Amino acid sequence: MGDILVGTASWTDRTLLDSGWYPQTADNPEKRLAYYAKRFPLVEVDATYYNPPAERTSTLWAERTPAGFTFNIKAFSLLTGHPTRVGALYKDIRPDTDKKNVYPDDLPPQAYEEVWTRFLSALDPLVEAGKLGALLFQFPPWFTIKRDNKQYLLEVAKRCAPLRPVFEFRHQSWFDGDNAEETLGLLRQHRLAYVAVDMPQGHRSSVPPVLEATADLAMVRFHGHSDKWTSKDIHEKFGYRYSDRELKQWAPKLRELADSAEQTHVLMNNCYRDYAQTNAATLAKLLDAAG
Repeated sequence: MGDILVGTASWTDRTLLDSGWYPQTADNPEKRLAYYAKRFPLVEVDATYYNPPAERTSTLWAERTPAGFTFNIKAFSLLTGHPTRVGALYKDIRPDTDKKNVYPDDLPPQAYEEVWTRFLSALDPLVEAGKLGALLFQFPPWFTIKRDNKQYLLEVAKRCAPLRPVFEFRHQSWFDGDNAEETLGLLRQHRLAYVAVDMPQGHRSSVPPVLEATADLAMVRFHGHSDKWTSKDIHEKFGYRYSDRELKQWAPKLRELADSAEQTHVLMNNCYRDYAQTNAATLAKLLDAAG
């Protein structure tokens, strides 16, 4: 069985800081990251979706964590086709527009290329420290299974090489009927890593919890089962605490998945107060006990 790394999708959420999970002595970003990194071997950086990272920030992350610690980085919104705040773009390539948000087609081709180049190069300190895990490309709900979108997966992999992109879909078309095998087959053919999810069902963005390894890295992200999944309030959307019983049911499934990969990343994305950290610690113990 390959290694299983368990972590959370945030260590800086305001509600987490207010929850008391961090001791009072962890009173600044450096101390909080150090405290987190003593308890988990993996974290996902969500902030890079909203604003592309700076190389200086990546350097600090690398310096403030122990050897062997792993950062997964969420791709900047523009690179996954989400609406992107004009103010989040690099100042020298911001378009002169009255729009609040822009999409890739709103930028000149060279500006779009610059976003890609700067986003990836800012991660160099993590690469050099051996601490960059994967780049999470979480696509919007309107990113359906069609030829252009399948081609974009291959384009992303080519742009990111030799770094590792992983792909999370949020439209049911990728797993409707025979499409499930087509989707997984495409990823396997090109050795692209698929992100399995646990999430509320019955919504347009719902994807079933298909646990498959399509590359040497497998990944599972736990979004919770909030009955307010469609809320614009992210804390209502992700404010779900998994019960010990639910996590006990997941442990053998995750171990079976890990048999098919060299490494498996498990991320709790139910980021409200200390829900993710508490659930991740419990799940890590269950996986250790089962081993």
